[in-house]
Amino acid sequence: MKPSSPPVAGDPPRRSFIKESAALLVTLILGLVPGVAGLWVWLDPIRRRKSSSGVPFLRVGTIDSLPADGVPRRFSVLADQTDAWTRTPRTSIGAVYLRRTADGSPNGQLSALNVVCPHAGCFVDYQNSRQGYLCPCHNSMFALNGRVNAPSSPSPRGLDELPVEVRGREIWVQFQNFHTGRHDKVPLS
Repeated sequence: MKPSSPPVAGDPPRRSFIKESAALLVTLILGLVPGVAGLWVWLDPIRRRKSSSGVPFLRVGTIDSLPADGVPRRFSVLADQTDAWTRTPRTSIGAVYLRRTADGSPNGQLSALNVVCPHAGCFVDYQNSRQGYLCPCHNSMFALNGRVNAPSSPSPRGLDELPVEVRGREIWVQFQNFHTGRHDKVPLS
């Protein structure tokens, strides 16, 4: 008879299974934490876009920059832009015509009109000689208050009026663009 071989040094199979299982569990937990954090950061722009509600007011100028005679002045609208992960401060997102009114409008004696023609999206110009706005693309004519001024005008509606607030000496406008070529005023998303 052969003598039996001595036992091999090492852990019994049950102990090695417990050690390997514990090591795997710790590895999964340590890998899960950065994975969840990375997923959270990756989804942040989507979550932020869905949670923003309403259109903010943006500062466009001061009361002192508007003449008292009611002649409109064009102002660029600047805002911080965020496109997914890229942030661009103070970018031009459009323009408005501001003017003082004497008709006691609900906007506190101020009027703000988007410079985009509702017909095809061209920028309108104020013409002092005509006391109104002219779209150079298709000759749409608008009165000082933004209404269509000529029956032959191809524009389906007047210029889009925007809410305006005066905060101290600053003028704030709730700026947004609208779909062109439509009779109804539908905001662009």
